[in-house]
Amino acid sequence: MNLLRGLLHWLFTWLVVLLILFEEWGWEPLERLAARLGRLPVFDWLEREVVALPPYGALAVLGVPALALVPIKLLAVFAIAEGYPLLGVGIIVVAKVVGTALLARLFQLTQPALLRLAWFARWYVRWITWKRAVVAQVRASPAWLAGRRMKRRARVRALRVWRQWGMR
Repeated sequence: MNLLRGLLHWLFTWLVVLLILFEEWGWEPLERLAARLGRLPVFDWLEREVVALPPYGALAVLGVPALALVPIKLLAVFAIAEGYPLLGVGIIVVAKVVGTALLARLFQLTQPALLRLAWFARWYVRWITWKRAVVAQVRASPAWLAGRRMKRRARVRALRVWRQWGMR
């Protein structure tokens, strides 16, 4: 029983780590992209409205992307069930990227209002503290360090090839 519990804990931890790392890698660049789109006149007005929301209104707006993606994810499952696994997985990947971009931007816009909710502020601080510790632990792991070395070597090789072909 303890072995099973330990295995489940290990599996859950690594699933959460993978989710956190995806969010880490995607959150900031996708938020910047969404912010650029937010400069367009129609989105600029909408962003001003979101920023002006009271705390619970901001919380409701933050839940919209998750609810909006449910039918899209169901469509992906339907595509997979009908024998189109690549289409289904593609839909899920695109939905995840678009959803992350939208959620990142909405969170940046609503964070000041959300932090006025005492319970949200308390849990947010706990979440950030835990997430930073997990990310630091992953980045100190041998697998992560090996991956960083491989990435660095690949970049050096790519630059060499790039220069060999006379490109700058």
